[in-house]
Amino acid sequence: MAQDHKPKLLAEPGGGVPPVIDTISSFQSFCCEYAQSEGPIAADAERASGFRYGQQDYLVQFKRSGAGIALVDPVAIRQQGGSWSSFNTAIGSATWIIHDSRQDLPGFLDLGLQPKALFDTELAARMLGLRHVSLSAVTEHYLDITLAKEHSAADWSYRPLPRDWRNYAALDVELLIELEDAMREDLRHQGKEEWADQEFEWLMKVGGARREPGPQPWRHISHITSLRNDRVGLAVARALWIKRDLLAREYDIAPSLLLADSSIIEAARLKPRNGREFRSIRCLNERVHMHNGGEQDKMFARYAPIQRNVKPSVWKQVIVEALHLDEDELPRPPERQPDHSEEGKGPRSMKIWKRHPDRYARLCAVREAVAAIGQTYSMPTDVIIKPQYLRDLCWTDEPHERDVEAFLLEEHARPWQVSLVSESVSRAMM
Repeated sequence: MAQDHKPKLLAEPGGGVPPVIDTISSFQSFCCEYAQSEGPIAADAERASGFRYGQQDYLVQFKRSGAGIALVDPVAIRQQGGSWSSFNTAIGSATWIIHDSRQDLPGFLDLGLQPKALFDTELAARMLGLRHVSLSAVTEHYLDITLAKEHSAADWSYRPLPRDWRNYAALDVELLIELEDAMREDLRHQGKEEWADQEFEWLMKVGGARREPGPQPWRHISHITSLRNDRVGLAVARALWIKRDLLAREYDIAPSLLLADSSIIEAARLKPRNGREFRSIRCLNERVHMHNGGEQDKMFARYAPIQRNVKPSVWKQVIVEALHLDEDELPRPPERQPDHSEEGKGPRSMKIWKRHPDRYARLCAVREAVAAIGQTYSMPTDVIIKPQYLRDLCWTDEPHERDVEAFLLEEHARPWQVSLVSESVSRAMM
């Protein structure tokens, strides 16, 4: 492609911008239309991250050859007693084409959708060696088309959806079917089609699971490490996080719109013990203002009434209670990570590895071997093999007792991965 060549900009779908399907009758018509069509299903979803508490889908988009694009409001359909069972029956075992399916599969499964087969264009792009794997970058590479994308951070729970938002959502599925055709041809050309199919089958098994928050989710507050040795400060941060999360769930609002992480850290650092000290911390006495510019500011402003419902006195009371905890009730700083978190599991921290020089040298050699394979096949090493599998493999003082192929299969590496790396990794282990 010439250096000054510019890809075609696709400003809106070829069939125009569809309306939102938000009634049972229109939903049933949509299911019938898709049942009468054939071929794979292009699918995507929009959430309201940064605005609402959860990760539910507020819009789902589909396209199928012969049926066109459908934008469905799953909340409205559920409230009217609708079920996705008729849609599941309509499409049967058709392949779902999704860009970055780990983002969308959990929400689809929550709705009751039942994909039977998958083609993930984001993962395929990584396997094919593309440096940039956003949807627009991939369509530009394979179809010489770039997408007009402007509303990725919109509040998709808002109704009615403006036309330009619907246009954005429709573009997410407009080219996926053509894209899958082009990418599968390239996978065949590079000898990676079977590899990709194994990965897609694996994603169908594990991609629908949501990440567990962990036993102490409050420790993920931004910059919490600044309070590492301050047990009272940690108690204040913990108490504010727990109260914020409870209120955010109750009001269905993003926690950061009730109290910013930076405000939690400031309160934990200053530990206001009376009304005067509390009032001097401005961020605890004013609603959270988000300034992203333009239309987004208006979206955030819609949540001002909810924000005002949570009075500063709520945070003050939480802080006072935390400051009066007994010594044995205060959280302790995170303990030093042990040399293994689970039996046989290699630690993530390289500091721990360096305390075991033989194991560390073995891990470095194995990583070099996998990196060489990555260069040969133009694939990122984390696609070739999950880094944790290698850490587990090398976390031993008896490398000669490791059957690399059997070990990796037991770790759930896919057959193509084991076949590709086992010989080189076995040599590096020695």
